[in-house]
Amino acid sequence: MAEKHFVPKADREYTKADFTSDQMVKWCPGCGDHAILAALLNTFPKTNHKKENICMVSGIGCSSRIPYYVDTYGFHSIHGRACAIATGVKLANPALSVWVSMGDGDSMAIGGNHLIHAVRRNQDFNITIFNNEIYGLTKGQYSPTTKFGQVTKTSPYGTIDYPFNPGELVMGAQGTFYARALDCLPQLTTDIMTRAAKHDGTSVVEVLQNCMIFNDKAHAAITDRAVRDDRTIILEHGKPMIFGKEKNKGLRFNGRCLEAVTIGENGVTMDDIMIHDETTEDTGIHMMLARMSGDLPVAIGVIRNVKKTSYTQLYEDQMEEQMANGKYKCVDDLLNSGDTWEVE
Repeated sequence: MAEKHFVPKADREYTKADFTSDQMVKWCPGCGDHAILAALLNTFPKTNHKKENICMVSGIGCSSRIPYYVDTYGFHSIHGRACAIATGVKLANPALSVWVSMGDGDSMAIGGNHLIHAVRRNQDFNITIFNNEIYGLTKGQYSPTTKFGQVTKTSPYGTIDYPFNPGELVMGAQGTFYARALDCLPQLTTDIMTRAAKHDGTSVVEVLQNCMIFNDKAHAAITDRAVRDDRTIILEHGKPMIFGKEKNKGLRFNGRCLEAVTIGENGVTMDDIMIHDETTEDTGIHMMLARMSGDLPVAIGVIRNVKKTSYTQLYEDQMEEQMANGKYKCVDDLLNSGDTWEVE
């Protein structure tokens, strides 16, 4: 079966202004959500989709206000059910480019089951997870990504839940596209979302986002300017995995795991540095990249981008085959099939 993109292409060029809503944006000043919104507004013109064919779907939470802040069609649905709503939207109208926005609690707590099955099925829509490691709208309860031991409104003695790593979760569910972005790098976030829009199947973009009111500086260990270059690595397909302010550090696979090395020390050369391959179907290295922390830099950029026939394509092909070759051509055919009786 040949993969095909169902969404009609735009017949004119769009700008950010075409997708900017006239609604007042009601996020706290300084919230990372503003940067994610800006990235989305910059992404939509790059997708070359008709404006009327773009649909935003959200659940509940600060992130879920976003359908009001973009001038497209959209659903502000119910808590944890955005992926379920998006599935219905896409199956009912494959011509729509469907974008799902959820927080870390919305997507991986009450909505966890819907998320993993949307990813497993490879539904053809784009998921953005706003990960601030807290429930912000409901005022500071710990979420599935809150760091172990953190004191919150609902863990006054420190949470004893082990947190999810969204990247591991996506790949464990056989995900075909996973990327990680930072709210403080809006241009990179736009580039990642543009790549996600071109992916046939489920794309998941996790944005590490700051909630300055209830979980301020949650990601400061990697996002602060003073440490960012040494604590993160921006992955690019086909290029060496190098990082650091001096671009003299890299990742090497030692036969068992990834390790950070300094080029020019202890005999390490560029030949020792791994080349990023986002397209390999095996999840091994991608899983290692997604879980890096501590002594290893946190991976940013597109980590996994694998081709696999989308659920939308399979569904449409199956329907076309049955309409052409199936014995039921209408509901009457179905109702009158099998054993029938006339009752007088």
